[in-house]
Amino acid sequence: MACSLGFSLIPDVAEAAPVLKTGSTNGDVWDLQYRLKTLGYFTQNLDGRYGSHTQNAVRKFQRDYGIIPDGIAGEETWRQLKRNSLNMNEMDIMAKIIYSEARGEPYQGQVAVGAVVMNRIQSPLFPDTIEGVVFQSGAFTAVADGQYWLVPNRTAYLAALDVVRGWDPSGGSLYYFNPNTATSEWIWTRPQNLKIGKHVFAD
Repeated sequence: MACSLGFSLIPDVAEAAPVLKTGSTNGDVWDLQYRLKTLGYFTQNLDGRYGSHTQNAVRKFQRDYGIIPDGIAGEETWRQLKRNSLNMNEMDIMAKIIYSEARGEPYQGQVAVGAVVMNRIQSPLFPDTIEGVVFQSGAFTAVADGQYWLVPNRTAYLAALDVVRGWDPSGGSLYYFNPNTATSEWIWTRPQNLKIGKHVFAD
């Protein structure tokens, strides 16, 4: 299911991202524009063409992330983009894990669950892709019991977007659990940060 956030559908993109610059036109430009749009840097409609709007968005991103602002999407720019954003398919994964794990929770709690996923992607203790984090064996109850495959609602996609744009109500947590249903003794040993709705968030 595609992310219903006002973004146009984009074609599948190649996994290996080449150097992109003014004049580039391929699937990777769609991916670049989508990532920059989710982060709030690219405000135009996605068109798959690396023009001045895309170049300016790349420069703004580069400045904010300590990269030489040359307007060219090279290796370091892609590395930071993939570390701090998600592509369309990955946004679907984020919305699904938020919906399956936290539907019925307050909106802040839904965002917090997604933030835990993003925190794990950025942590050296976990896989560095959302697929690796979400499908890591035993990581999420909703994956184990099949609820992950439920169709997420718009709220879950909006929560996913807020996560990608940097909102972290979990306070940097790497874990969360429901104290009323948790069966793992180990999870209780983790330093607890806060509680939102039914979930306790922990380091």
